[in-house]
Amino acid sequence: MSVVPTSNYLILSAILFTVGVTGVLVKRNPSQIFICIELMLNAANLSFIALGRQFGQINGQMYVIFALSVAAAEVSVGLGIIVAIFRSKETIDIDEVN
Repeated sequence: MSVVPTSNYLILSAILFTVGVTGVLVKRNPSQIFICIELMLNAANLSFIALGRQFGQINGQMYVIFALSVAAAEVSVGLGIIVAIFRSKETIDIDEVN
């Protein structure tokens, strides 16, 4: 059985995080921005899991469970905000909403 080095996981995590940051800065659709934020959170979760495995500690997995619960709450609140903005402004374009 071959073991994948931790550095590969950290490189993948950095790439995913960079894609997420780029998406947040470039995209104008709020749902796409939330997807990019989720991508950034999952990249951090991958780092926690990889480093927890490398050091033989369970703390990384505990942080991931906490981050997933925060991400679920963030999605529900974010979608509620998007619906409220759409009802009041009739658009969800980021440039038109102040």
